[in-house]
Amino acid sequence: MLAQADLTEFTVRPLGGGTYNEVFRVTSPEGDFVLKVSPSGRPGLTYERNLMRTEALFCRLGHAVAPVPEVVHTDFSRALVNSDALLTTWLPGRPLFGREDVDRPLVRRQLGQAVAALHEVTGPGFGYPQLGLHTTWTAAFLAMFDAVKADARRYGVELPGIPLDPAVFDEVKRPALVHFDLWDGNILTDTGLTGLVDGERAFWGDPVAEFVSLALFRTIEDDEDFLTSYGFEFTDSARVRLAAYQAYLYSIMLVERVPRGSTDQAMESLITNALTRALDVLA
Repeated sequence: MLAQADLTEFTVRPLGGGTYNEVFRVTSPEGDFVLKVSPSGRPGLTYERNLMRTEALFCRLGHAVAPVPEVVHTDFSRALVNSDALLTTWLPGRPLFGREDVDRPLVRRQLGQAVAALHEVTGPGFGYPQLGLHTTWTAAFLAMFDAVKADARRYGVELPGIPLDPAVFDEVKRPALVHFDLWDGNILTDTGLTGLVDGERAFWGDPVAEFVSLALFRTIEDDEDFLTSYGFEFTDSARVRLAAYQAYLYSIMLVERVPRGSTDQAMESLITNALTRALDVLA
């Protein structure tokens, strides 16, 4: 695959930290790159299919407006290995998660500007690109949630009842590019923001959905640096939609524990408590 990408010489070493794809750092005379290879035959959730192709789409669109890796090469033929592969440029910096050596308010302000730019990118419809798009966000989001509920039944996970009012989703008229996994582990920093990575879970939808992972297990309304830079003010309906998206993500996180074989009880409690708080808003 690397030869197909016109790299003349290269060294490859695994990168840790991922929970879905195999990820490698590639060093060559042509530069430094990241190679991602999708899992082959591993059980997953309904939306976890052809994710590499969605990530390639996210990178191609996002690179033009934000610090997102540039696509160098893709191989979706599955002729060399029974997986999809994506080669992108290497971005400097280290994940923000657990860092105490950065100016966090500065990074959050820069992040607000970068995310706002991503959300200006408009898609051809609503939903996950790899699953087929809908003409309305309401139809797309309800279908996304139905898929997770079906996954829960398939894996024997009991989810609570989650009330959703279609009317609040009808307010969303434009399909924005949403990363949907911008927790601190996917935000790269040096002295400031250097990259937004791992966009395989992206979809076209409501920008408010982005605020879930940006404040994972917390509330984005406490992040004045981000919100001021982004230029967003909450309305009552936006708060309800945010709670729905929190319930969606935390439901995913509960269900995916089964195919991933997770037994971390502390994490399960953290997710369950966050889901309960979201349901309190939706009740």
